[in-house]
Amino acid sequence: MKISYNWLKEFIAVDKTPAELSAILTGTGLEVESLEKVQAVPGGLEGLVIGYVKECTDHPNSDHLHLTKVDVGGEADLSVVCGASNVAAGQKVVVATVGTTVHPVSGEPFKIKESKIRGEVSQGMLCAEDEIGLGASHDGIMVLPEDAPIGTPAKGYFKLNDDYMYEIGLTPNRADAASHLGTARDIAAFLKLQIIKPDVSAFKVDNHDLDIAVEVENTASAPRYSGLTMTGLEVKESPQWLKERLAVIGVRSINNVVDVTNYVLHELGQPLHAFDADAITGGKVIVKNCAEGTPFTTLDEVERKLNADDLMICNTEEPMCIAGVFGGTKSGVSEKTTKIFLESAYFDAVAVRKTSKRFGLKTDASFRFERGTDPDMTVYALKRAALLIREVAGGTVSSEIFDNYPAPVAPFDVEVTYKNIHRLIGQEISHEEIRGIITALDIQIVSETEEGLSLKVPPYRVDVTRDVDVIEEILRIYGYNNIAIPTQIRASLNNSNRPEKDTVQNAIADWLSANGFNEILSNSLTKSAYSDDLDTAVKILNPLSSDLDIMRQTMLFSGLEAIAYNANRRAGNLKFYEFGKTYSIAEGKYKEDQHLSVFLTGSNVAEQWNQQVKPVSFYNLKAVVDSLLERLNIKDFTTEDTTCSKLSYGLNYMRGPKRIVKFGEVKGKALKKADVDQAVFYADFNFDFLLQLVRKNVIINQEIPKYPSVRRDLSMLVDKAVTFNQLKQVAQKTDRKLIKEVNVFDVYEGDKLPAGKKSYALSFIIQDDEKTLADKAIDSLMQKLILNLGKEAGAEIRK
Repeated sequence: MKISYNWLKEFIAVDKTPAELSAILTGTGLEVESLEKVQAVPGGLEGLVIGYVKECTDHPNSDHLHLTKVDVGGEADLSVVCGASNVAAGQKVVVATVGTTVHPVSGEPFKIKESKIRGEVSQGMLCAEDEIGLGASHDGIMVLPEDAPIGTPAKGYFKLNDDYMYEIGLTPNRADAASHLGTARDIAAFLKLQIIKPDVSAFKVDNHDLDIAVEVENTASAPRYSGLTMTGLEVKESPQWLKERLAVIGVRSINNVVDVTNYVLHELGQPLHAFDADAITGGKVIVKNCAEGTPFTTLDEVERKLNADDLMICNTEEPMCIAGVFGGTKSGVSEKTTKIFLESAYFDAVAVRKTSKRFGLKTDASFRFERGTDPDMTVYALKRAALLIREVAGGTVSSEIFDNYPAPVAPFDVEVTYKNIHRLIGQEISHEEIRGIITALDIQIVSETEEGLSLKVPPYRVDVTRDVDVIEEILRIYGYNNIAIPTQIRASLNNSNRPEKDTVQNAIADWLSANGFNEILSNSLTKSAYSDDLDTAVKILNPLSSDLDIMRQTMLFSGLEAIAYNANRRAGNLKFYEFGKTYSIAEGKYKEDQHLSVFLTGSNVAEQWNQQVKPVSFYNLKAVVDSLLERLNIKDFTTEDTTCSKLSYGLNYMRGPKRIVKFGEVKGKALKKADVDQAVFYADFNFDFLLQLVRKNVIINQEIPKYPSVRRDLSMLVDKAVTFNQLKQVAQKTDRKLIKEVNVFDVYEGDKLPAGKKSYALSFIIQDDEKTLADKAIDSLMQKLILNLGKEAGAEIRK
């Protein structure tokens, strides 16, 4: 949300600097994300002065240039060569002196230098309005009134006021602060100042030339609907002050009538909508729901099919506007408009939110209606807008204010005790201070006892409905920084399992980072297009967008999005890891699992002259997985082929029935969903199970073996279905004490072997910790091993 500093000062008589107000706003809960100086025109007319043309003669070497002597209030007159056809002696003009940077309406800024133009010295420039950003005209130089004071800075003469724009990160609960009035209300409460609201006492009904009937059929979705008519309007460009005020907060000027509705929205937080009265067929406005599938073309010229739950503003023949969201093409205000129906309503937040989400339309109006507007503001905002429209577009108010409010929204009744206030805040605050803050926040004190207060909270404070909400309001205005920090801290002993989760996670992160990986942190919200099973997905009831409508079920796509983002910026050699959670529904219950994901893509090393660059492979990732498990002292796991639908091929490391990690190459279909066009290798660790295994680890210290190890190799023929893991298990069962390691160093499949067969070459490291092994013992062990491999794995030893 964008807020103007100058605009704020119209509501409160404050002498604080923009930076000081920024600190106050942040301290009261309206976090200022940025503070930016905004100039009324680019460059702020710095270096430009008012000058007087004392002499004007033709240039001796040109048929269109002129030589002028200009008094700018300095010790000497300036000699300026000017090409404008309307320059003449006796004029007051705007002069850009030497050293001034000029900011034209079109083109790049340029600096004025002393120069010679066809042999004559020029010490400045006489300016046209488009050359200094004051307008679009380039018919000639600006000629000012005779009373313009010579030497006056142009900035002061044109009364240009620089402004400051606050970018506030408005939290969803603070709908009351979504305007300059709402923001000023917090500042006024903090500084103990009075709010100065715009005076609407001059409002009056001028005539009854345009009485439009209004009928509200759906009062549940439109609890309050107000409106009036105006005639005799001249729709045209807005005056400069209005355009500048909107420009500061990033709102584009359209025309004077529409600009006023936008102005009041950002001033008071009340959305308004102006209808061209000529488009109200039948002279009647009907607030109702239309039939399912009714076509409606919105202002962006897109035809949409209405839902039966969408509240519409209609005439007697067709819909004109999606209530609280977006207007239609046929009823909008244009230059031909001379009379309008001005709407100011309080719409149901849930109804607007569902419609806005359904159409994917997010507007300034829907932003406020979705969060809850002030039902007591509609008539006041109408009067304010009518007065402003009459000021900038002329015309008259041509009807009484229509106000349909059958069931007024009641304030929230809240009871709060002083004891609870002191308990939650952490220190005692005087009762007088508490009452002052509550009153300053527009909360009515109905009654008071020694124990506490009975309050009525205005309905626009949709987030203040309980005693704890009121206490939070007291605390933020009192000031979080005013709460004393205790000199003692008390804490209970933590008997959690060791090592703690954070300790293990940090150890893993340190190891991965030390090996060239970068940690990423992704949003747990993702899009349903990534899901293969929406029935088990945790769906968001009120998603922010269609790309954030479910909780993620896998860590894969978070990493792929990060890879796509970097690869699109020519950074394709990537090593990522992420700790995060996945979410699902199993047997009607929500399930949350902790994961560690690892990603490899691109080349294995950076391009170098003395080293061949190769793309990363499955075995690069396997080396990372194996090394990480070794770092955590996790052994004795089994290996099986993965059946993950997201991987083309890969492995699972299992401990019993539970999977420690699955890893492999990501399928092309999954890559395409995330717009990744390079091979990606992905490992997904079950971090919760990993943590259990680490906690079960027993560290055993032993001496370095005194006796030598022996290596023996076997080449064998086995069925293609036999895996290395099966052969390794057979070897370990043969003699766990002596056989220390089993490795595969060659695999062969080809036409030289019998059909359905493959060749494995395995190495065995044999060692006795208590003595040196004799050849006879080693040969005996190998014969036993050969026998077991033949019986249990069908292995045939190759000579």
